[in-house]
Amino acid sequence: MATQSVSSIATSLTGTQLIDTPLLNKSTAFTQEERHLLLLEGLLPPHYETLDEQVARCYEAFSEQPTDLEKHIYLRNLQDTNETLFYRLMLEHITEMMPIVYTPIVGLACQKFSHIYRRPRGIFISYPEREHMDHILANVDHEIEVIVVTDGERILGLGDQGAGGMGIPIGKLSLYTLCGGIAPEKTLPILLDLGTNNEERLKDPTYIGWRENRIRGKEYDDFIEQFVQAVMKRFPGVLLQWEDFASVDAAPILDRYRDRLCTFNDDIQGTAAVATGTILSALEVTKHPLSDMRIAMLGAGSAGLGITLQLQKTMVREGLTEAEAKQRCFVIDQDGLLCDDRANLNETLKPLAQNRQDLSTWDCATAESIGLADVVRNAKPNVLVGVTGVAGLFTEEVVRDMANHVDRPIIFPLSNPTSRAEATPANLLNWTDGKALVATGSPFDPVTHAGKEYTIAQCNNSYIFPAMGLAIRAVGASRVVDEMFMAAGLALREVSPALKDPHASLLPCLEDMRSVSLHIAKAVATEAIRQGVAESIADDELENKLQDTMWVPEYREITLAK
Repeated sequence: MATQSVSSIATSLTGTQLIDTPLLNKSTAFTQEERHLLLLEGLLPPHYETLDEQVARCYEAFSEQPTDLEKHIYLRNLQDTNETLFYRLMLEHITEMMPIVYTPIVGLACQKFSHIYRRPRGIFISYPEREHMDHILANVDHEIEVIVVTDGERILGLGDQGAGGMGIPIGKLSLYTLCGGIAPEKTLPILLDLGTNNEERLKDPTYIGWRENRIRGKEYDDFIEQFVQAVMKRFPGVLLQWEDFASVDAAPILDRYRDRLCTFNDDIQGTAAVATGTILSALEVTKHPLSDMRIAMLGAGSAGLGITLQLQKTMVREGLTEAEAKQRCFVIDQDGLLCDDRANLNETLKPLAQNRQDLSTWDCATAESIGLADVVRNAKPNVLVGVTGVAGLFTEEVVRDMANHVDRPIIFPLSNPTSRAEATPANLLNWTDGKALVATGSPFDPVTHAGKEYTIAQCNNSYIFPAMGLAIRAVGASRVVDEMFMAAGLALREVSPALKDPHASLLPCLEDMRSVSLHIAKAVATEAIRQGVAESIADDELENKLQDTMWVPEYREITLAK
């Protein structure tokens, strides 16, 4: 459709076809020469605007939207009509707009997806169309470098949203471009529609997905296998990110395909990297090594699994044995602490289970099930992380008990959206007399306690996955290995404001996101080269390669292809 150089784009599209192409549309910023050459005269208002003037006008319109959902709809419409303007607007107002495009408002947008659906974006592959996957992917008429795919079954902490889950890949890829500089035309959101068990969706007359209950078992596995083969055939070398799959499917899918193509699961690996990096930042404040910490993890899904395993690996990196690291990490699910004598403990969770004999001296409410309060009372954890999707599980009693035996408790209620957080930062600071070091999954306003203002770090994967994408595309990595996520987490710690000021936020502000992504991407790319999954590049060349890979939302001259 179009070719691009540094300064210009040549296209065969003219008139309304050009205006209706969001990657090429400049709207009122088309020059007089372009309007004449590209048959746009009379199709646009006569006044010529610069990109900066368009941004100012769009920000005014955005600000006038009455609700956050309406603001989300406005931005998505802008993305579907003029992508350059959309990303320029987002970059200039990133702190205000990122929560609207992604967490937490994207959760509501997924719930309302069928009601707010306006214009097609991405690819839907439904189960009845499984034999036509090659033809469906062939309908994408340009090369793709990054795919984010979901089956919509575990959207944030909201559960099964069926086809509405498409809001997540769209939002994630927006952040790949916004934060990591991946060119928008090289990204593709995909929704695998295998049905939904959400009765509210199935009964909704506006629901746009396949109106059947979810496919399970061998049929599900065969569908995923067929999808991966089709992707590898149509887009060899693509980075494929798995997003918001149910825990029972997420880890097996990652294990099955991680050595067959360049792929990762952000819920498992991205969440692990950002949580580890943020915990390490908090430990810079407390001046204690991770290897001395005791971790309580509330939630044993994809996120809990990934975070715990990476923390254990980081402890081993600091000198502990694997057995010692395991003894310091206590994972609690809805049935209590994971122990090795639990019936039907699946293979994925066995590496996280405590030896029941090691707990023989614990004082517990009941012998059958060891709850969070029991773990806090007996293990005396320094770090408490929540990834349950259930609001309020960090109770005042538990938090005060933790604060009684830890000088600076590190407490991260990471569940999204905001309504599902295990506790609010205000309560955590109140219950700990301001001692807690807090980070959350969704954005929270600063909290004032005892006359002092506390900035609340948003421990969000947007610090990690855009940088991963930038690094992988810049050096042409063939695989994503765990060591690359370890490098990302350590690099995130290096840019923590808390390293210079113990009273500062644990994580950088969003306005610095592109420079943070560059820093993390360099560490990831270097590790990819060290692990042998990318060609060697000199250090100074790597810096330039990363910079050159980053797409910048600026208008280019558009010419008519000959």
